[in-house]
Amino acid sequence: MVRIRVLVVDDHRIFAESLAAALAAEPDVEVSAAGSGPAALRCLERAVAEGRRYDVLLVDADLGATASALQGNRPAVPVQDGNAEGLVDGISLVAGVRTGQPAVRTVVLAEKDDPRRAALALQAGACGWVAKDCSLSRLLTVIRGVLREETHLPPALLTGVLRELTAARKHRTESERLVESLTPREREVLRCMVAGLGRKAVAERLFLSPHTVRTHMQNVLGKLGVHSTLAAVALARRAGVGPVDLTGDVVERGGQLA
Repeated sequence: MVRIRVLVVDDHRIFAESLAAALAAEPDVEVSAAGSGPAALRCLERAVAEGRRYDVLLVDADLGATASALQGNRPAVPVQDGNAEGLVDGISLVAGVRTGQPAVRTVVLAEKDDPRRAALALQAGACGWVAKDCSLSRLLTVIRGVLREETHLPPALLTGVLRELTAARKHRTESERLVESLTPREREVLRCMVAGLGRKAVAERLFLSPHTVRTHMQNVLGKLGVHSTLAAVALARRAGVGPVDLTGDVVERGGQLA
């Protein structure tokens, strides 16, 4: 019998353990539970090292969420590592897993239907959005379905999610146009901003003076039509601009690679 390896990720321990126990009663399901994003990442990495990858990740939509994230004002960003600082919320964990282990199928478990956040989850790489109070048989149907490349949404959410995705494409087009107005150096500074680097760190990375970086950042904000770094990062994310690679040693100096 081919067993499905499932990892439940929820910071409400009773819920996570109860769901894991219910799923484990199925003869073809092997399940573990993690209480946070970093713990989930460690489980995934350990499973890879042992040659026993997980097939499906069940992620709490509100995992580690802040008030702004719950309101949909903060974009989902890929988790860079297993540190708590790299985690925004459950949807961001989905994005991180999609980047690091694209073969793992993710399903978001939510307290309530929310078309905006469901659309964000799909954009981050989720294969399904399921209510936490759904039946076990329904959840098992979704788990088995996503392994067949299916996408699962509650019927009541479908119209709202399609509306959100259409609006997101419109905003992305406008965001891309604004980003294209930046010079190559300004785009590099923006990528550093997306990575969370401050003015001093950007100056050191690009071999520029802090004053010059400040001028570039002001130009970026002006051309993007925003008034804060957070707003600039959100717009950059909508335009598909990713963070600068912080693991490499390649930097630019005077327009040349150093």
